[in-house]
Amino acid sequence: MRRIQSHKLPCLHCQPQGFIKIVHHLIERCILFRMGRDDCMRTLAKHANIHPTVTFTVWEELLKENKIFFQAYSRSILPSNIVLNGQPQETNDIDCYGRTQTLLRR
Repeated sequence: MRRIQSHKLPCLHCQPQGFIKIVHHLIERCILFRMGRDDCMRTLAKHANIHPTVTFTVWEELLKENKIFFQAYSRSILPSNIVLNGQPQETNDIDCYGRTQTLLRR
């Protein structure tokens, strides 16, 4: 028997398929911000209240389905590849979190 949903957004218990689609979409948005898996897990836990295990599981399934993309993506987001004014730069987690928080408000 299905639970009666008392909230608007899908949750893992009420609508697992819808919830996984939302997590999938948010992971894609994190990828647009050039976040790695761990940054994505922290960001979604903090700003979307999504348990890191759920994000990890969805990320790993996406990785299985799109190995070539994720291999290229992983190489492209290495800190040594981030260059500003000809100099390698450290990634700024605070900036990534701020951009993702803005994204989640939309």
